[in-house]
Amino acid sequence: MSATHDTSEKLAEVLEKVRTLGPTLRERALEAERAGRHSDATIADLDATGVFDIGSPAEFGGYEFSVRQQLDVVSEVAKWDGSCGWTVWVGASTNWIPAGSGARVVEEVYGPAWVGPRVSGSSHFPASRGRAKRVDGGWILSGGPWTFGSDALWAPYTNLGCIADDGEGPYLVGAQVPLDELRFLDDWKVAGMRATGSVSIKLAGDELFVPEHRCVDFRDITGARLDSGLKGPIWQAPSLGWAFSLMAGMSIGIAQGALERFLERSKGRPVRGTTYKNQLEAPLTHLMLAEVHSKLQSATLMTRANAEETDRLGALAAAGTPADPEYLQKFSARVLVETAYAAKWCAEAIELLQRNSGSTAIMESEPIQRAWRDARVITLHGALNLEALSENYGRLMAGSQPHNFAGITTLDRFAPAPVKQG
Repeated sequence: MSATHDTSEKLAEVLEKVRTLGPTLRERALEAERAGRHSDATIADLDATGVFDIGSPAEFGGYEFSVRQQLDVVSEVAKWDGSCGWTVWVGASTNWIPAGSGARVVEEVYGPAWVGPRVSGSSHFPASRGRAKRVDGGWILSGGPWTFGSDALWAPYTNLGCIADDGEGPYLVGAQVPLDELRFLDDWKVAGMRATGSVSIKLAGDELFVPEHRCVDFRDITGARLDSGLKGPIWQAPSLGWAFSLMAGMSIGIAQGALERFLERSKGRPVRGTTYKNQLEAPLTHLMLAEVHSKLQSATLMTRANAEETDRLGALAAAGTPADPEYLQKFSARVLVETAYAAKWCAEAIELLQRNSGSTAIMESEPIQRAWRDARVITLHGALNLEALSENYGRLMAGSQPHNFAGITTLDRFAPAPVKQG
């Protein structure tokens, strides 16, 4: 289902700007990997294409694209550089966190002018080392560090996951903390997605006072219980459908870029151990390309369907006729497991291309080896444990409830309330 306002022309404009910038992103990728972060010039250039506005509220000048449209943008950016794709994915797919935190947080995040992503989040899991204690007028934060702080280097605020306990058991809160109150560790030394700068985060001091409106029970955020003042249907779309459809789009874009690069570099190359003088004329290449296509096409069609269904569910909720909780729970579980499969298939497709690219494809300057590493990193994301997600979805298919776990990807928030016994 399309967005309530016509964004097709703006989408075409953003995509064309990304395609124009793409070769520059690819040229800068090696230097960015070595630096462990994007340059300020890259962040500014990405901002100029509009990619950091694709999931921002229309009320504040954002484009508020549908999830299906955002998917195309994330894939196009990732095609040129996986790390840039990751940065845009985070910036787009976590907008529901400040939106779910209430109107005052929305105003603070989207009101001022800003160059770069506006949203970052870190450690929204029970294993968070952050702690939050309620005091008069707000909260005191302590602990840390908060790990995997993607986009935190460039966003005006980062939402830190903290464990609170008011005497009735621990629960998760999300604390919106300004950039100048944070310090960043130089610990992003990783195998792939090296330029994302997803460093660990500390507070500037041992403790930090956060005003009450900036520290929100995460159950209120995931349940969209607070009035954000935002009217578009995307703000009522399932957050897991939004975040993880776009995550799969990142894998798809990286695989598309690797395939284009393979076709470009293979023309006229001999196949060692055979008499083929042009790799693109060899039957073994044709068989491999068909397998790559099938994996990539399967991931693409599945992901597009999930993005479109996310938009449909958001529109239903905005119209006052939301889907029933059982369906929302099953859909969210499905998106998670299908995203894990999409990441797997895309990584496997890139591995086929890498293996058929010859020894020169291991050089740092070759985009295929970077695509190979970046795609594998996505499969290792903590939210994409394929076996665990498969079990949870299989349990729902069989009529049982999934594992009841806490964290940002928890499924019990979509489950129907248990019937009270008389």
